Amino acid sequence: MNFRRALGHPLTVLEDSQLITRETDPFRKGRSLYRITEPLIIFYEAIMRREWTRLERGDTAGAWHKSQATFLSQVVGPHFEAVCRDWALSSGAGMFGTTPGEVAAGVVADLLRRGQIQVYVAVFAPDEAGRPRRVLSLGEEKWDKVMGTGHLERLRRARDLLAVKGYDTEQTRLICYSGARFNSELADRAAGDPLIELVGPEVFYA
Repeated sequence: MNFRRALGHPLTVLEDSQLITRETDPFRKGRSLYRITEPLIIFYEAIMRREWTRLERGDTAGAWHKSQATFLSQVVGPHFEAVCRDWALSSGAGMFGTTPGEVAAGVVADLLRRGQIQVYVAVFAPDEAGRPRRVLSLGEEKWDKVMGTGHLERLRRARDLLAVKGYDTEQTRLICYSGARFNSELADRAAGDPLIELVGPEVFYA
């Protein structure tokens, strides 16, 4: 049975209904994933379905106690990622010097270390004929964790790997997005480097 063909029509219907969205990985050709966009479905799948027995018994406090970590990682976290990408797209030339051509999430392969680096907010310049694809920004986000230099170093590593792959990363900004805060060492690094940005809720809603 051809599962891709069998699932094609249902997925198209869900996309047309704006219940899911298909996102292409900008760093891996042919790779994409589907994200649920309807908040009620996300909450039901992450929290309610797993805690249905407790909820039926009226044990809402127990259900919430068991679900807080899941709520942060599977509901709030992905929503914050989307907020960061929307902010990057709307910031435009004011932040990046040019209007972004694409903002997406993707995975950069690190073959030397046999790993992968998740980039939650990758911002690209519009395509320019005859020129390497220009990366305006690479971003890491953490909703509920204090960010430090380790997060920055992962972005540096991703930038270096993309440069080797032929991307233009000469002026790529490294942006840490946090719903909590940034430690002092990271703040000092950002203060001394114009290509490092720290973005928190006060910037989103300024």
